[in-house]
Amino acid sequence: MLKRRGIVFVFILFFKLSFGAENKPLELEPIIVSRPKPYFLNSFSVDSQDFSDSVVESLEVLPIDLQSRSPNEGIQTDFSLRGSSFQGVLVLFNGQRINDPQTGHHNSDIPLTKADISRIDLIPGISSSFFGPDAIGGAVNFLVKKPQARSFTLEGTYGSFGTKSALVSLTEKVKDFSFRLSSDYARSNGFSYDTDFKKRTATFSSFWDASFGGMKLDFGYQDKEFGAYDFYTPGLGYPSREWTKTYLLDAGLSLESEGLSIKPDFLWRRHYDEFMLDETQRRSKFLSQHRTDMYTPKIYLQKESVFLGRWGFGLEYGREEIHSTTLGKHARNHESIFFDDTKELNSSFSLAGSFRADNFDNFGASPTGSLNFKYRIMEYHSLSVGVSRSIRVPTFTELYYNDPTTIGDPRLAQEESLTYQLGYNYKKEYFSLGLTPFFRQDKDTIDWVKSQPSQPWQAQNIGEAGVLGFEFYLSRQFGKNIILSSNYSYTNKHVDRGGYSYKYGQNYCRHLANVAATFNLPFGKQEMSLTYKRKPGRSGWLLLNSRFSYNIQKYALIFLDIKNMLGIKYEEIVGIPQPGRSFEGGLRLEW
Repeated sequence: MLKRRGIVFVFILFFKLSFGAENKPLELEPIIVSRPKPYFLNSFSVDSQDFSDSVVESLEVLPIDLQSRSPNEGIQTDFSLRGSSFQGVLVLFNGQRINDPQTGHHNSDIPLTKADISRIDLIPGISSSFFGPDAIGGAVNFLVKKPQARSFTLEGTYGSFGTKSALVSLTEKVKDFSFRLSSDYARSNGFSYDTDFKKRTATFSSFWDASFGGMKLDFGYQDKEFGAYDFYTPGLGYPSREWTKTYLLDAGLSLESEGLSIKPDFLWRRHYDEFMLDETQRRSKFLSQHRTDMYTPKIYLQKESVFLGRWGFGLEYGREEIHSTTLGKHARNHESIFFDDTKELNSSFSLAGSFRADNFDNFGASPTGSLNFKYRIMEYHSLSVGVSRSIRVPTFTELYYNDPTTIGDPRLAQEESLTYQLGYNYKKEYFSLGLTPFFRQDKDTIDWVKSQPSQPWQAQNIGEAGVLGFEFYLSRQFGKNIILSSNYSYTNKHVDRGGYSYKYGQNYCRHLANVAATFNLPFGKQEMSLTYKRKPGRSGWLLLNSRFSYNIQKYALIFLDIKNMLGIKYEEIVGIPQPGRSFEGGLRLEW
């Protein structure tokens, strides 16, 4: 009760400050959470200048449920949006789908350092069919920073639990060619038994500006080794260990001529996963090894016209393969065709639509699409309405996994969802707010179920589910030195349980609230954030984090991060405790 009153008080205070302040135009700096325009309807983003944590942990201030097994350095984190499962969030790299075909537990294995990211966009619910399947709850798009002028960055940290990290990044530009090399390393003894980890990342990004447009090449490598105590067997006490490696290549051209853009692109992702259920038994038969590959060539054309507005047309081919000691050897292909269009009907009305057809092996052709309408009311107000259809094909784990406690089903059907949403937005130079009610109808949702405690978990399509909720955001800047932002989302998911117990069905946030404050001081910056979560059938928890930075000279910065300042005991996933209060300090040099 005390936690609930605390979060309510913070929001009331925030409203009072926002509406009671003097309403005059201000010279503004970028805010922590922004709402970019490329997605037509509601979206959120966090910019690179606000990254104080790992790439994945930087999403903490956005309305997304990060279900962490090991939150430090984003070692393993699942994504959930609007009550979706961890499989139902589309993960994008420069707008290219990179969802792991083995299991969504590996979707956060993204080989990028903090120095490589320009922005991370969060797109709840309705989005363009340009991006492809898996966006049941929405999408997260990791956008790589284009190399610019010469620069060099060096950062080192040390903190609680013997955690230490280092980052180095070099950017160079020679005439029309620019590139960036980055590398980071992190390790920790762990906050409890069997939670230690090591992580290494290396990246290369390049861009060539040419008269016809440009050419890009991004490559990343990452490997992790971590103690996985009860990660997949909560409450059973298995001292597990896991090793992963990820390779990611994205290459593309941008051809521009007389208002026509042609963008061919090719993405390759390889992922290795080795999992040992009990590391005390080195010759245990429960040692699983997997290798997956994704190949995705794509071409997209976009054109401005008086009649159609900004329209685009694309073709995509994809192949997914797995070689596994427990799942076997499998491959599947898909072909896609998609069209999108955005049209300003007049100064007040805008219309956006998209259509996509995917043909997956063994699942046949599936149409998806979206239709969005926006109406501007006066200068600062707008209303929107949208509807979209999404699909998700089962992962290889859901189809083929088999052990004494867990059984997949190769007969699974694909998931389908239909989302409806309304939206109101108000935006002025110094102040913005928005409210988005939504309703989603899910069909053939996949979960692991059993009717008796002694039975194994069985992958199954569980029929229909209804998801009802809303999202709210509010941001306010006071002068040049104080920035406040908040968001709150409520989600209620109704599933016909049919006498079954569900492994993941109730692991979503019914209440999720974030409040963040940034104070720009003469000598540095003070940042504080509050996050409140409450899941169905469980008590909520409130986390308070803080970061203080001090500018030594123009090119040097020292900082101190304090996580979970109140020392709250909590579990993102039942049976997997999270760390208590922790500290991390560091030095950053940049010139």
